[in-house]
Amino acid sequence: ENRPWGRFEVLKNEVHFKSKIIRVDANQKISYQSHARRSEHWILVRGTAVVILDDKEIPLKAGEHIFIPQGAKHRIVNNSKSEVEFIEVQVGSYFGEDDIIRFQDDYGR
Repeated sequence: ENRPWGRFEVLKNEVHFKSKIIRVDANQKISYQSHARRSEHWILVRGTAVVILDDKEIPLKAGEHIFIPQGAKHRIVNNSKSEVEFIEVQVGSYFGEDDIIRFQDDYGR
């Protein structure tokens, strides 16, 4: 699925988890958001990025990972001139795209 910041592809959608590959375009970022019904594990596989987790900036490079607890505010920021790619594994009770509470969105959604 295409988004204003890049795109994602669902790899596996099971009852107890969902996995995606997410690509964030150069100089783009996802909305600052949280989820009421799931946590997420992000594994950066290409590029460098900054993860904002509850207002704390955490730099990540390829091969590193971060855990996003259920209810935590988070976003990934790609300040580089090339695409960033990460694997997201969602764990929880619901994985729909409507389980997103946006606190800041550069794309007016």
